Amino acid sequence: MTYFLYDGSFEGLLTSIFEIYEYKLDKVSICKISTYEKGFFNKEIEVITQQEKSTRLQKGIIKMGSALDFSQIYRAFLSELKGVEDLILNYTQYLFTEKRSVAKDYANKHVLEISQIVKKIGREKHRMDAFVRFRLTKDNIYFATVAPDFNVLPLNEVHFRKRYADQKWCIYDLKRNYGIFYDLHKTEIISLDLPTNILSSSEEFFKPEELHFQQLWKNYFKSTTISSRINKKLHQQHVPKRYWKYLSEKYLQV
Repeated sequence: MTYFLYDGSFEGLLTSIFEIYEYKLDKVSICKISTYEKGFFNKEIEVITQQEKSTRLQKGIIKMGSALDFSQIYRAFLSELKGVEDLILNYTQYLFTEKRSVAKDYANKHVLEISQIVKKIGREKHRMDAFVRFRLTKDNIYFATVAPDFNVLPLNEVHFRKRYADQKWCIYDLKRNYGIFYDLHKTEIISLDLPTNILSSSEEFFKPEELHFQQLWKNYFKSTTISSRINKKLHQQHVPKRYWKYLSEKYLQV
């Protein structure tokens, strides 16, 4: 077995698949360098990410298949699930063999598995659209923290750019230690050294009026709740408990 070791980026994955075709290899597997466990009989090829090869493969997938096929591959990659690289490789190989779009060819086990993963990604993306809560910092930036199960932050960017086009904001993924910052003109990927107590409602980070609004929202949330009609099971079904610590109205309940 030959293992292609890449840097964990989407461009690195596409470069790996391109080189597998370039070298005409079979019995291969693609792994992140950071998670690869060296085997005595394994042959390893360390992939250097190349934008040209990545772009050529992207264009080839869209031309031979469709934009939907490429979208399925990209969203599956964002799942970060173990073995998803080989699943994407199998999907791509099937597409190039068939020379058509295979995005809805659910009779193929690789296509079916990709589509099931993409559905999970879609649900997580929509939850992030709904559950992100911004707080105004002392620097006049609306700041939100998240830690989704999947790496869906790149999919949320368009939604928040449209919805908050007139505000500076940052959504930071604590689980993956990166965020998206919007400066009223463009977005960029950032990495910060955040304090451990960033989730707290502290005047050290946030404006006093922001903390006041948070308390008003908590009071409103409590006053509109009818205790006798609380259905905790249904509530957690719609708002899973793992999101509560990022919701202003739930800070006191975590």
